[in-house]
Amino acid sequence: HVQLVESGGGLVQPGGSVTLSCAASGVSYSRKCMAWFRQAPEKEREAVASIHIGTGTTFYADSVKGRFTISQDIAKNTVYLQMNILKPEDTALYICASGPDCTLVPDRYNYWGQGTQVTVS
Repeated sequence: HVQLVESGGGLVQPGGSVTLSCAASGVSYSRKCMAWFRQAPEKEREAVASIHIGTGTTFYADSVKGRFTISQDIAKNTVYLQMNILKPEDTALYICASGPDCTLVPDRYNYWGQGTQVTVS
């Protein structure tokens, strides 16, 4: 049974930082990609970043490059998203996902968490 559980969201001031965590269980961790997506009200789900569990290779959406960093702790089966220089437009529900490749497209991911809310205000 695959389970992804996010944590770490909250209210942050513009220019501030926050780190999100995604704890994975039941996933063939060494052969999967993990990713963060976000979804704001009345907007489509948007890719943020992904990481290949085996190689550590990372991918980022242009909107977050240079501000966000995705990383992993393989021993803890956990993926992190360090978010810096936050802007009001970063406000969204941040959702963790697992899939067979690291393409930044929602359809490529088959397991999803419930999300954690980040509000920048």
